[in-house]
Amino acid sequence: MRYAATRIAANLHVVAVSLSLGACAIGAGPEIEARAGLGCVDDSVECINRRQATLRHMVDDKSRSWVHEAPTPEAYASGVRLFAYKTKKKELSCDELKRGKLEADTARTSLNSMGTRLTPAQVSRSAMLAGEVGRELQNEINRRCKKA
Repeated sequence: MRYAATRIAANLHVVAVSLSLGACAIGAGPEIEARAGLGCVDDSVECINRRQATLRHMVDDKSRSWVHEAPTPEAYASGVRLFAYKTKKKELSCDELKRGKLEADTARTSLNSMGTRLTPAQVSRSAMLAGEVGRELQNEINRRCKKA
C-alpha cells in the first residue's frame, strides 16, 4: 500500500510539473537554445526553465523532427524527451510510437551509463518516468496500430 501511495504521489508530481510547463513564459529562442534543456539535469531554476522551453519547443514542432534525433543519456535524465512522447502520444504515427516505446525501454541502460554524473534518485525518477511512458505508449500502440 505504501508503494502505491508513493507511486501515486510521484505520478501527481509528474503531472503537476508537466502542467506547469505551459505556464512558463520563456521564448524558445534559436534552435540551439531550443534543445538546451535536453542536457540540463540539475534542479536549478535556470535548468528547469531550459527544460520547460525545450519541451514546449518539441511539443510545438509540427514536424516532430525530435522523434528522429538520437537521444543522449542526459536527455533521458532531464525527462524532456519522455515528457514530449507522453504529451504527444495521441498525435504520433505508429512508427513514432514504436520509436518512443523503444526509447523508453532502453532509457534505464542509457541512464546507468552516466555513472556518477547522476544521483541514484535522479536515475530512479527517470527510470520510473521511462517505465510509465513506455506503458502509455504500448497502450496507444495496442489501441490503434495493427500488429505485424
